[in-house]
Amino acid sequence: MSENTIFIGGSRHVWRLPAEIQHRLDNVINSGHRVIVGDANGADKAVQKYFHDASYDKVTVFCSGGSFRNNLGHWQTRKVDAPKNLKGFQFYAAKDREMAREADFGLMIWDGKSPGTVLNVLRLVRAGKIAVLFSVLEKRAFNIKTKTDLDSFLSGCSGDLLQDLRERATPEEWQSDNQPSLLDAPSVEPETRSEPKAEQPPATVTEPSEGELAALLNAALAAADPVAVVDALGGLAKIHGMSNVAKETGLARESLYRALGSEGNPEFATVLKVLSSLGLRLNATATLTLPAHR
Repeated sequence: MSENTIFIGGSRHVWRLPAEIQHRLDNVINSGHRVIVGDANGADKAVQKYFHDASYDKVTVFCSGGSFRNNLGHWQTRKVDAPKNLKGFQFYAAKDREMAREADFGLMIWDGKSPGTVLNVLRLVRAGKIAVLFSVLEKRAFNIKTKTDLDSFLSGCSGDLLQDLRERATPEEWQSDNQPSLLDAPSVEPETRSEPKAEQPPATVTEPSEGELAALLNAALAAADPVAVVDALGGLAKIHGMSNVAKETGLARESLYRALGSEGNPEFATVLKVLSSLGLRLNATATLTLPAHR
């Protein structure tokens, strides 16, 4: 069997790998395929941990810019240049585009909401490659081989998700040919995907509790990891109610959703307002012993 390059990625709110994903990763290991994966928290980090625990060395970790957030196995790395003026999602998308170009196949682990994960499927299909999108909520794998398969999948997605895809994709990603597509008509509200049959109930995604998120926030602040800080803040805000947090901070709810979303990059003033609304306080602690003044 020839060696293939598998781009594995997913949503940053997926903290644990479903059994079917673990089985697929075992197949990758047994087949000796090369794996390329990002450096983000969530699915990227969970996939890294799985291969690290399996002592699998055919892994390359990609990052946008000059620093890696996660490389659990100390594998070989690839830094992808991103324009310095880019922020948030567009900055981190640089590595995703490069991985989609380099991969032969893709395996995406989806939380049912993240547009970034679906956008990676779009990139792969546009490049003529096969992608498997595993929905954690539905406990179901979608095999997307062609543009028709992609349109069929998108027909069950919300109008909001389609709009997010259109806003985040480049013109080339959005429409690589002149054929009409569901992506070209976001104003038409598609039907929401039907629930799985009763005999196959959807899996429940275990979300971190408020205490766990607070601990993650502390750890992220201590590690100076801005992405993890935003993830934890977003989770806490959802528990408290995004509308309540928006009201208390004086920020628009839509802006708050974007700032604390999976690819958000909020201003420091916004972070402070959200912390205050959640009843949290930011303290500075010296990590080195400061010299005494004489």
